[in-house]
Amino acid sequence: MQEYLSAFCSDAICLRVNNSMKLKALILVIVGMFSVHYGFSQACTTLGQTPSTAIPVCGIDTFSQTIVPDCGGTPIPVPCNDGAAYSDIRPFWYKFTCFTGGTLGMLITPNNLNDDYDWQLFDITGKNPNDVYTNASLFVACNWSGNTGLTGTSAAGTRLINCAGTSYPTFSSMPTLIQGHEYLLLLSNFSPSQQGYKLSFGGGTASITDPKLPKLGSALAGCGGVKVGIKLNKKMKCNSIAANGSDFTLSPANATIISAAGIGCGNGFDTDSLEITMSGALMPGNYTLTMKNGADGNTLLDYCNRNIPVGDAVSFTVFPIQPTPMDSLTAVACAPDVLRLVFRRPINCSSIAADGTDFTVSGPSPVTVTGASGNCGTNNQTTSIQVRLSAPIQLGGTYQIRLQRGTDGNTLFDDCSQETPAGSTISFVVADTVSADFNYQVLLGCKTDTVVLSHDGRNGVNSWTWWSNNAIISNQQNHTIIYSVFGQKQIKLRVSNGTCSDSTTVAINLDNELKAAFDVTDVVCPEDFATFIDRSIGQVISWSWDFGNGFSSNQKNPSPQKYNAPTATREIFYTARLIVQNANNCFDTLSKQIKAVNTCRIAVPNAFTPNNDGRNDFLYPLNAYKADNLIFRVFNRFGQMVYETRDWTRKWDGTVNGKPQPSGTYVWVLQYIDRDTKQSVFKKGTTIIIR
Repeated sequence: MQEYLSAFCSDAICLRVNNSMKLKALILVIVGMFSVHYGFSQACTTLGQTPSTAIPVCGIDTFSQTIVPDCGGTPIPVPCNDGAAYSDIRPFWYKFTCFTGGTLGMLITPNNLNDDYDWQLFDITGKNPNDVYTNASLFVACNWSGNTGLTGTSAAGTRLINCAGTSYPTFSSMPTLIQGHEYLLLLSNFSPSQQGYKLSFGGGTASITDPKLPKLGSALAGCGGVKVGIKLNKKMKCNSIAANGSDFTLSPANATIISAAGIGCGNGFDTDSLEITMSGALMPGNYTLTMKNGADGNTLLDYCNRNIPVGDAVSFTVFPIQPTPMDSLTAVACAPDVLRLVFRRPINCSSIAADGTDFTVSGPSPVTVTGASGNCGTNNQTTSIQVRLSAPIQLGGTYQIRLQRGTDGNTLFDDCSQETPAGSTISFVVADTVSADFNYQVLLGCKTDTVVLSHDGRNGVNSWTWWSNNAIISNQQNHTIIYSVFGQKQIKLRVSNGTCSDSTTVAINLDNELKAAFDVTDVVCPEDFATFIDRSIGQVISWSWDFGNGFSSNQKNPSPQKYNAPTATREIFYTARLIVQNANNCFDTLSKQIKAVNTCRIAVPNAFTPNNDGRNDFLYPLNAYKADNLIFRVFNRFGQMVYETRDWTRKWDGTVNGKPQPSGTYVWVLQYIDRDTKQSVFKKGTTIIIR
């Protein structure tokens, strides 16, 4: 091991390992620091070395890998809190489905028992295989032990998670698989070796072997039987297909089978579809393809090397070759500027005139075709053609698209080189465009406003949705809204005739709100005046004031008013009232009370009796009506503050934290700003608690 680590020493850095350190974790960190060593962080190009190209496996066979190319280094989320950087190194990925739930037994046997193989299992049900690199929740089990030799899962395992380091065993406990779930298994060779391994399953109660036995499914001939497609009942191994087609015999033998190829085998291990190629076209009639051992010594094999039985057969019919007609149009949108034609068989894209001259369109309004194109793949064929128009069709009615020979001298050729006859037509209906413009009438009131909404329903409109301030209020053609809250209203209408739709929003300002409001001096000291300021809302045209002191006014902001100070009591209340009127002859009234006091001279009592008898039970600054920024504090004879307030109407009841304070003398301090003079005032005195 010392020699192995020495490869990571440089002139500036040499790492040592003590006995207590998790060796595997350290090496993983080192690999992360020197990722160029052994070709780490290189893209994997061999099939099976990435999650998306995982090798399918089952539970009744042993899978051998003789060599593991240098590549990988992509980080893997592992539930180990050891600070190590885990990644796939010289990886191979395997995929399987659980057909019977239970525990999974697994054995990995390195070809060189000195190699350190690691593994991790993921549940990828309903996920993209590449999510294993980012989604930690896919984890099922793992073993990243730093020890070499055999690894896997067994009944003797004690945990599902074995992290990096030589202190961890090479076998984990058997994870529980869920029936119907799909799994990915990563095998990673941490050692600087490209020698492979053998992978087998057994010892657990789960089954990852498909109980469905392989057989032929169905067959379909095309282009006079030159090509015959076969659908299998499940996926089979691509490498079990004899490329020369010798896995099959044709009856009657009107042609020779010259090749067979699995669909998708160019970038995968398995397929459920084949294409059989004949030496020539077959005569119309019924045929049978029968399974036999091919030149490779077998029929087709599934993941577990179970073969389709010799003699299994599938029938098909060859029909006379006929041109492919224009089959249909996809649903025509509102105001279409593109028409999408659909064909039963693939059309050769090279036969489509790009300028659109293969097509004409006629109907209630003139239509000009400006281009045509298909969704052409790598085989340069398409089953749909988009016909582009110079402008959207706005006028509703029945139209017709007609096929003709274009500027390329032909109509359209299908994949069997058959030309669709000129003159083929398809009729289609275009819906009228619609407008959501609507009429409205506003009826203003004093307490409520009424808005009457209506739509003309032209061009077949059969659906209406009304909104008021983003809330749906009706699905009728006409609607009446009564508003008790005035102001700006957003009215929106969406209409549709089943194909075309339109929306319109109108802002309506209900500006007739009327609300009486005013500010007034709420406390009037002797010799002071009460001032009135109008704050009414709405388009007021008249004001009627009754000040409650025997005077009135029709001014918006009337003159200050004098109120007689009480003589027999400390305070007396007057009621001031404002009535406002708008142009709609609506009225609103507001009344407020004004308190006239016999003095505004601040004083603090020199004694109080907090005995709850309703007389002199509290201590507070009296008459502090004109005191701003007031602070009132009380101290006991030890200089401790027992009370503080900034609201002079709050009163001290002679307690601290609910505990009555003893009788005796207390010092009070009062400071404030006089509202009239704007001068700071400071006062100090004493008071006595009498109990």
